[in-house]
Amino acid sequence: MAEKSKDTKKSMVGVVLVTHGTFGETLLDAAKTVLGPQENCLAIGVDVNRGVDETMESIREAIRSVETGKGVVALTDLFGGSPTTMSLSLMKSENLEVITGVNLPMLVASLQSRAMHLDALADKVKTAGQQGIKVAGAMLRKKTKAKK
Repeated sequence: MAEKSKDTKKSMVGVVLVTHGTFGETLLDAAKTVLGPQENCLAIGVDVNRGVDETMESIREAIRSVETGKGVVALTDLFGGSPTTMSLSLMKSENLEVITGVNLPMLVASLQSRAMHLDALADKVKTAGQQGIKVAGAMLRKKTKAKK
């Protein structure tokens, strides 16, 4: 039985959230509320009180600890921000894809689809993030107008 669990763990893309402050940890907690406990998924917070080298090492260690041979997706919060630029700098040395603008639909999609190839997973995560953004008031107003 332990062998099957080990095989399952090896067949999934790892997930690392790299965000400003504790945003990634909070987002991961929300995803666990929806999906239950998750393996091979970590959150690293970038804190201005920590040195760049120390933060880079934390990100590198997190990526390597969740890598099982299928690659790792790094979900970052803001394109151009420190979490993203630090993650991007590791793409040459790690089997890594970086996706910016993380939201809960993106994280849930990444956790539910980790058996996919890294490139296909990245595309799915991007789509899930975009589809998760709605202007609810505009949608409701449109439905109300359609009923009249």
